[in-house]
Amino acid sequence: MEIIRFVFWEAVKVLALVLLGMVSSKSVAALSMRKTWVKPVLYTLILALSGVGAWEVGNDVAAEVYMWTSNSNLSRGELDKAYANALQAVRMRPTHLSYWRALMRAKMRMEQLQSVLDDEPSMRALSNGDLDEIDEYQFSLCSYFLGQNDKVVAATLRLIRQNPSYAAPYVLQGLAYTAEQKYPEAQQSFLAVLQIFPNNQAAVEGLARAYYLGGERQRALAVLDETAKFPFPPPVRQRFDALKGLYDQ
Repeated sequence: MEIIRFVFWEAVKVLALVLLGMVSSKSVAALSMRKTWVKPVLYTLILALSGVGAWEVGNDVAAEVYMWTSNSNLSRGELDKAYANALQAVRMRPTHLSYWRALMRAKMRMEQLQSVLDDEPSMRALSNGDLDEIDEYQFSLCSYFLGQNDKVVAATLRLIRQNPSYAAPYVLQGLAYTAEQKYPEAQQSFLAVLQIFPNNQAAVEGLARAYYLGGERQRALAVLDETAKFPFPPPVRQRFDALKGLYDQ
């Protein structure tokens, strides 16, 4: 649908340029002027404006193609190509947030986490200071892997206030608290997820780990036992069994 919308609007732009050029040329041809040099100047101006418009449309199309190619590269695991194509799209159209997102995806796959965070001010400015919650979460994820846990907690608290039913920030917040050895706070974060989504695997594992690291081994085992009530797939159940064996030692 996004591709169809893009092609439609670019076709409208091209059609508008053609019509504008034709109408302008006919208007100039119909003018009666004593000074013969005026018409050539007007024709040159029309040609220049049409050229600029065509250049802009061409850049729009090229940038979009670079982004599509980058996404295709990512799906095939061609990370260097995905990064290069996304970067080219951003360079051609630096005011388009979608191209920055493509660059973010490529950088995260390449584990260029600090580089992703370096792009945050630019993306936030393009969003008028109000980032999409998915973008905000991705930046928080980068901060977590870089050990910036205070920043993670602040961002996830903000995300949770904006959308209390968005599970991912609770889990990430719990992981950040666990890394800071704030086990009661971590437990509260994971429990908040499980109250809404009782079959969230990451929250189950996070809660069991927070209990275990906090010295509550039996409660950690009880969390894993409780999963028997919910329809987890066999590979997940095997993982829970492995954790139970680890925590029961």
